[in-house]
Order: sequence, then structure tokens, then C-alpha cells
Amino acid sequence: MSRIALTAGDSAGIGPDLCLSAATQTRDFELVCIADRDCLEARAGLLGSAVRLHEYTAGKPVTRAAGELSVLHVPLAVTAQPGKLDVRNAAQVLRLIDRAADGCLSGEFAAMVTAPVQKSIINEAGIAFTGHTEYLAARLGAPLPVMMLVAGELRVALATTHLPLRAVSDTLSQALLLQVLQVLHTSLREQWNIPAPHIAVCGLNPHAGEGGHLGDEEIRVISPALAQARAAGIDARGPYPADTLFVPRNLVGVDAVLAMYHDQGLPVLKHAGFGDAVNVTLGLPVIRTSVDHGTALPLAGTGKADTGSLHAAIGLAARLAALRTAATSGH
Repeated sequence: MSRIALTAGDSAGIGPDLCLSAATQTRDFELVCIADRDCLEARAGLLGSAVRLHEYTAGKPVTRAAGELSVLHVPLAVTAQPGKLDVRNAAQVLRLIDRAADGCLSGEFAAMVTAPVQKSIINEAGIAFTGHTEYLAARLGAPLPVMMLVAGELRVALATTHLPLRAVSDTLSQALLLQVLQVLHTSLREQWNIPAPHIAVCGLNPHAGEGGHLGDEEIRVISPALAQARAAGIDARGPYPADTLFVPRNLVGVDAVLAMYHDQGLPVLKHAGFGDAVNVTLGLPVIRTSVDHGTALPLAGTGKADTGSLHAAIGLAARLAALRTAATSGH
């Protein structure tokens, strides 16, 4: 049976609310929330939640009943106030991630799901942090993590992630794109069980550069990288103008889209499925999914947070874990 780790994220945000919501449904897998238990109890009081919390002990059964949640307690430095960030609690956020990642590596957990964190407060604590994706890659020794968001059958991966727009062109290279395509191709085959994935690739510039008149990255970088990928057995096509690639008829038969930068692909995906989309980190030695939104500080403790993305992230993590188990067992 899959045992999924769920980190609470920044406890000043809606992370604790999401964790409590996750416990309201009966599960066919075991869910362990990694959080400050006192914070969860306090948030449950604010929300009027009747969820019962149980202490998690490694190696012992975990409740799967609706209305109950097993908690692996990682204490906060100071009591969290909903909606009010506190730099003193920043290090605890990372300890949650570390514990989940270590548990996945050891086999204690089959996958990890992460509630949102506030990057700014972690950096204010003097800890260099650009996001879950990069942090997990460094901790787990993954050379190239790839961020992909999933909304239903639409999958959008990113060639670059959290970069200023002016840095994107300088960062793109044939070698980088080939590596990203290899990670994406392998993940679609091994995690999604798609035997021969078809990947559609966006250009960087308007109209995919229009033959070099609107930028030459398509000619110098993207097209040669795609040729190398196809020579390596990867079905990657493009570069296509991003403004027309996402037209539904152009996505027929496409298993994933590779966008060149964060705000090229993700606005389309979030428009299609915001609140139900899932962030997946490819290229890690563990399964990791997350919500498609931030900490939503004004909504913390109000009961107004949309929990759909968190439920979708947990469901996808459980499905990917089941597929991995089936693949390794030969079924």
C-alpha cells in the first residue's frame, strides 16, 4: 500500500487548512501529514473542523478513515498566526521538506506532496531559496529537475523556471533543451506509462521568431536541439508559435508541451484548470507533486481556501506511486 507524505508548507498560509481538508475523505492509501501538530489543532479550531489527529510512528499502520489524520510532528519555533509570516518559522518549513524527501529516499514514503511555501520569508531568514523544485533537486542530488504542471490531460513542462525574463534567452542552450527533453520523455514513459510520448515544443519569440525576423533563438538553439532529440529517439516537434500551439485542435495527440519559460506555458494551463492543476517535479529520484498556487495568506484560517488542487496533487501522487509499484513488480 502506498504511504504518501504531505508537508504543511508555511503554517501562516493555507497549508494547514489544506492538510485538514485532505483528511476529510476516505483514502485507499496511507497519508501522513508532516506538520506542527499544535498548529493543526489550532487551525482546526478556527475552521470548526472535527478532524481527529493521530501521532505517526514509522512502521505502524496509518489511518485511512475520513475525518482522521496521522501527523508526523515537526515543531514550529513560535506559534503560527494565520496570515502573518514570521521569519523565525522559516527553517521549520525546510525541515518539513527534508523529512518528506528523506522518507521517500528510504522507502518509508512512496511519494511526497507539498503545500505552498513563501519564498520571500525563507530568503529573509538568510536561507537562499528559489523554490521547492530547485531545493529538492539540490537535496536529492538531481542534476536537472524539470517543472511540469498537469490539468486533466494537459501537461506543460518548462525549459526554465524561476528566472527573470531577460535571463531566459541567455540560459537556453542546445544542451539544456536536450537534457530537459530527455527528462520529460523518460518521465512520460516511466511515470505515466506512455510508451511513445509526443512532445510539442514552443518557440521563444512571437511567431516562433518568424524566420529570424523576430529573434533567432529558434534557429540557433531550439531547432538544432529538437533535431538532436529526434536522433536520440525522442518524438519532439516544433518550435511552434506559443499563441497557436495551445489551440485545442493543435494539441490532439500531444502528450506534453514544453514551454521555454514560466509565464509562457503556465497561464494557459492555469486558465484551463486553476484550482485543480498539479505541479509535478520531474527528474527526481522520488515522486513529488504540489499545488498550483501560493500560500494565500489572507485566506488562512477563514475556510475560504480552494482545496481542489491539493486533492488533485494527492490523487496524482498516489496514482504515480501505484504505477511505479506495478512497473517494478512486473504487473
